[in-house]
Amino acid sequence: MARMTIGNFARAAGVGVETVRYYQRRGLLPVPVASRTAYREYDAELLRRLKFIRRVQAAGFTLTEVRELLRLDRGRDRARVRALAAGKLAELDNRIRELQQLQCALREVVQDCEHGDGAAPCPIIEAFEEAGGRGPARAGTRRTGKIAASRQRSTP
Repeated sequence: MARMTIGNFARAAGVGVETVRYYQRRGLLPVPVASRTAYREYDAELLRRLKFIRRVQAAGFTLTEVRELLRLDRGRDRARVRALAAGKLAELDNRIRELQQLQCALREVVQDCEHGDGAAPCPIIEAFEEAGGRGPARAGTRRTGKIAASRQRSTP
């Protein structure tokens, strides 16, 4: 593959030029030295690295975790890579559980709204107000009460 300008490099990876520059500022991608034509040229190895960064991010890893993965040796650091991946898997499992709980609670209040008393206040809005804006939760409902609590724990 021929050397590329930043625009072609970004396009080949499916990102914008500003994304490339952002990764350079964060130290995830090196800034190539300008060639004799005064353009910075990117090669296939940098493209492979950029695509790796994007795939790892899509799997839910933070840029700090991406940086660590880039620094690790493929052969000697397998245990650390496995530990990072296992930790990410546990986070994803927890998040999926939380989302499933939220889905059930939201489905419940949508059904309450659909089949409830049209003159009464909207149960969906009330659920969000009771949860402090964090998601559906209703007093006396064990399942939705857990959702409010789980949302509060997972909200930064």
